[in-house]
Amino acid sequence: MTQKIVNNFCITFSTINGSGSATANTTILRALFKMGIPVTGKNIFPSNIQGLPTWYSIRLSSKGYRARLEKDDIVVAMNPATLVKEYDYILPGGVLFYPDDIQLPSVRDDITCYPMPVKAIISESDTPAKLRDYAANMIYVGVLAQIIGIDLDKVHDALDFHFKGKTNAVEANFALVTKSAKWASENIKKIDPYYVEPMDGTSEHILAEGNIAAALGSIYGGVQFVGWYPITPASSLPEALNEYLPQFRKDPITGKDTYVVIQAEDELAAIGMVVGAGWAGLRSMTSTSGPGLSLMAEYLGLAYYSETPVVVWDVQRVGPSTGLPTRTAQSDLTFAYFISHGDTQHILLLPGSVDECFEFGWKAFDISERFQTPVMVMIDLDLGMNNWMCKPFTYPDKPMDRGKVLWEKEFDEFVAKHNGKWGRYWDVDGDGIPYRTLPGNTHPGAAYFSRGTGHDEFARYCEEPDVWQRTMERIKFKVENAADSLPEPLICGNGKAKIGLISFGSNDPAVDEAQDLLAEENMETDYLRIRAIPVHSDVRKFIEAHDRVYVIENNRDSQMWQILVISLPELSNKLYKVAHCDGLPLTARWIANEISQQEGENNGRQ
Repeated sequence: MTQKIVNNFCITFSTINGSGSATANTTILRALFKMGIPVTGKNIFPSNIQGLPTWYSIRLSSKGYRARLEKDDIVVAMNPATLVKEYDYILPGGVLFYPDDIQLPSVRDDITCYPMPVKAIISESDTPAKLRDYAANMIYVGVLAQIIGIDLDKVHDALDFHFKGKTNAVEANFALVTKSAKWASENIKKIDPYYVEPMDGTSEHILAEGNIAAALGSIYGGVQFVGWYPITPASSLPEALNEYLPQFRKDPITGKDTYVVIQAEDELAAIGMVVGAGWAGLRSMTSTSGPGLSLMAEYLGLAYYSETPVVVWDVQRVGPSTGLPTRTAQSDLTFAYFISHGDTQHILLLPGSVDECFEFGWKAFDISERFQTPVMVMIDLDLGMNNWMCKPFTYPDKPMDRGKVLWEKEFDEFVAKHNGKWGRYWDVDGDGIPYRTLPGNTHPGAAYFSRGTGHDEFARYCEEPDVWQRTMERIKFKVENAADSLPEPLICGNGKAKIGLISFGSNDPAVDEAQDLLAEENMETDYLRIRAIPVHSDVRKFIEAHDRVYVIENNRDSQMWQILVISLPELSNKLYKVAHCDGLPLTARWIANEISQQEGENNGRQ
């Protein structure tokens, strides 16, 4: 008898975009999570509204692994157009569920096939004719639940969560689930090895998407102005702001909103509004993706040189050009770091989990105002739009950091201390950060003329070469000096390995698992995850402590490797590229194989 495989496999649902399958797929994901089984869901969808193939993969891992797998143990194939492709992705010993009216392209004797009478069951139900194509997805929910052992009570709970307690919708869908499960119990003889059983692996976790967490974090960070323009995969972030801001941001006395959200006519208008609001003293933000960020370049240069705090969330997708709008990558890194013409250098935050999206949502405002500069928060479609199991959010535990702001009393104290003088760009502390005043300050000496052209320490128009150079060097010093005040890198390992791994962002689950795979090959590694740029001093120490350091990233040109080489050129001989970009998240197996191969080559040279 085949040995049981419990809570450690991958299920992929192959459907048609716009067919309503998202409800069925997330219902299964949430039901498994409610059973206490660690899960991660990944949606691979086309960049059209309806009609093309879409896939949704759920990984179950009793060890808590969250990275994508390259092959499937179970496939639920509802799209005849892609069945041949699904065949190729099923591991030997795997399972195929499919509607019984679909003709199989061939016979694989190393997998188990379970046909499902989808049309027959839906035709016998009370489902209205116009909803049958959508409701048919609940058939595979019931059949799969019966065959692998998903608790139907948890399915009901998941439906209740999805439909927000709308009893009619919940019960109509659940009736199809139970009817399908009953059919499966009476007609399918289980011969596959895959089972789910309750466990206690999710009690200290939640399921959430990165974009929604970012929106909530921004709200708790005191966001006051949002200017945005729709773009995949960033749109769900401001949409979440629109959903949650009315719940959390009302003046307790007047009942009026304490925020503004404007959908602009394009990205240029959006970032222009955001820069203006940031100059006026509002906590101001936008969200976009690569093509939108390209349009924002000039305004971000204005914010950099005028030293105006703004926050930009870049939810990255595959470029250049329109590229692959609904696929994931980390290919905006160098562009965002140096964005705009001339000499610029920006602060980037790099969340690696959904709970960090929340954390960096509020911290980005503090950092932007403290250093009076744009802050870009770099995530990607995988982290932003997929459901991840994560730790509950930790809410801000300290007051907002507005940085060096002078109101009337503080202004009087400043000028008294500095011989009656104040200059908007006058660095009196030597940290590169001047003091600023905001509209509403009624002190007659607090006003200044803001400009993007050359100016001196007192905001006066100036084209003197030494003044320009002095100003640019100060701004560079300010940004680079911020490095050790930004979120510090996190290190996994005992610090004794000769081989180091460096990565960032949504690669974290794959790199974490790859460490275990490499350990099985007797290859011990330490792993550092970068969470901000400019790079923290701990990154230098980590590289110095290892013989070879592999920089792992989801792009073609090894952009983090490039930034590290620019930042730490004297250590470049220790840095090796591990980069790959095909629109999908990296897998632990690919990372481990690539490092093993490079290690073999490096050892062969010695």
